[in-house]
Amino acid sequence: MRLKIVTFGTRLPNWVNDGVAEYLKRLPRDWSLDFIELKPEARNHGRSVAQLLSLEARRIDAATGDAMRVVLDERGQSWTTTELAKHLQNWRAAARDVALIIGSADGVDAEFKARADRLWSLSNLTIPHGIARILVIEQLYRAISLINGHPYHRE
Repeated sequence: MRLKIVTFGTRLPNWVNDGVAEYLKRLPRDWSLDFIELKPEARNHGRSVAQLLSLEARRIDAATGDAMRVVLDERGQSWTTTELAKHLQNWRAAARDVALIIGSADGVDAEFKARADRLWSLSNLTIPHGIARILVIEQLYRAISLINGHPYHRE
């Protein structure tokens, strides 16, 4: 199984890139993770948000291939770290690649979300994309640590 974090935006603050890099270093070598940054559609060409998201959905399709698609969305299901660890174990047992998708500033195309395998909510709060990136990779690190038998401070 290969994990992918697919996200939009390539010019985030250094502290975001540093946070992502730190957790990428911490992940055990037997857990493969690709971090894929896609360029968002330009918002100044007179296209509707729906048109922009549809174009971005094509890029997500290309980046994720036949991977299981988990879209991060505030209307998705909220998971504890332990539940995330169980999902990771099940996905790994199924030997299927998994793409965790963080949408652009306007989110993810509605039709794409409808086709997603899962919708995952990090929080009911509005979370900036940079923080979402760090939160997702940190939670992957923490869940993988649980899977590998490292203690979790709440249990």
